[in-house]
Amino acid sequence: MEGSPRGKLMIYTRVVIVGGGFGGLNCAKTLKKANLDVLLIDKKNHHLFQPLLYQVASAALSPADIATPLREIFADQKNTTVIMGTVDQVDKKNRKLLLQNGDEVPYDYLVIGTGARHSYFGNDQWEPLAPGLKTVVDALKIRERILISFEKAERTDSIQEAERHLNFVIIGGGPTGVEMAGAIAEIAHKTLFKNFRRINPEKSKIYLVEGAPRVLPPFPEKLSERARKDLEKMGVRVITNELVTNITEEGVQVGDDFIEAGNVIWAAGNIASPLLKTLDIPLDRQGRAMVEPDLSIPDHPEIFVIGDAACSIGKDGKPLPAVAPTAIQQGRYIGKLIRRQIPKKKRRPFKYFDKGGIATIGKNKAVGFFKAIHFKGIFAWLIWGFIHIFYLVNYRSQFGVMLDWTFHYLTGLRGARLIHKSIKERPDKK
Repeated sequence: MEGSPRGKLMIYTRVVIVGGGFGGLNCAKTLKKANLDVLLIDKKNHHLFQPLLYQVASAALSPADIATPLREIFADQKNTTVIMGTVDQVDKKNRKLLLQNGDEVPYDYLVIGTGARHSYFGNDQWEPLAPGLKTVVDALKIRERILISFEKAERTDSIQEAERHLNFVIIGGGPTGVEMAGAIAEIAHKTLFKNFRRINPEKSKIYLVEGAPRVLPPFPEKLSERARKDLEKMGVRVITNELVTNITEEGVQVGDDFIEAGNVIWAAGNIASPLLKTLDIPLDRQGRAMVEPDLSIPDHPEIFVIGDAACSIGKDGKPLPAVAPTAIQQGRYIGKLIRRQIPKKKRRPFKYFDKGGIATIGKNKAVGFFKAIHFKGIFAWLIWGFIHIFYLVNYRSQFGVMLDWTFHYLTGLRGARLIHKSIKERPDKK
């Protein structure tokens, strides 16, 4: 409630958005000119461009290239306030949020876009040994582990120990796993080729493990096969139709085989935020909210769940893909509903426009599709680069990433190869 210039009281509808990812960001932007009080709450102070997070983990980009402060994004959006905080519970009856620090935040409309984190399918003890890739902190940890593995191999006198440090296992053959495997292969076989004296980085073994019959399961079969062949040409050993049954400090058990490895990366599954459990509504196996056609939850038309936190059913009867375009379209759809104050009965169902998919494997290597059109090789790689630069949220990031990629393309070097801790400081030293 605020005073107008004439001294009269005006009551503003409060819209609270939890999560500054693709969905929350686009929802808030859609409300820019609305006569609404918008509050954006996020655990972090920045929006992260997750599709390029693997490039931070593989030392191609720095965190600032793909992360932008939320306050900077909304600096000129006068009706929007940003706070950094963790929401612990949703009180639907009283229409308020309970934050971790004890604060209570009332709302008229609530949009939940809390995303997802990696899931170990009940084997949470594997997480310290096989970190996932969802945040900047995750990416920096993985980058450090990769680079330090080469340092450990260089200083050991044991050939067997050196080989273990030069073995890398990526679990999960989706886009993240495929892109990460290709990036590590380029680091080992090209970037670090002349950097060491006692070891030959080219002897590194990179394994990509996928439980399904092929990598990139959502992609057409021909493109999956092309991706596999490209990876194998780069020296990646692709293992499909096999499940990981155990991970230890010594390596990974894959079916009947044990792969000795000092570096394991998890890219196999996701689970939604535990905040959704406080909504007391049906959730799917991944913990996502089962939303209605307008993306609201049952009996509460003022509460919406979007992005990776939502299980929204498409025309084909299957859940919509957990990708950035889904979250972006859902965020804009909800923003328009709220801006126009459309009542539940008059809301048109959300319709997803499938833009296909694309994944890069390495320099001049990528695969992609749009409907029945398939593209691969350098053409797909150029499209992949254009799309990712286009979707970065500010010009500084777009320009910086383009320069870094040009430098990397011409020289093969990765400019973010910094290790911030010495080997002695690490608890996993050998």
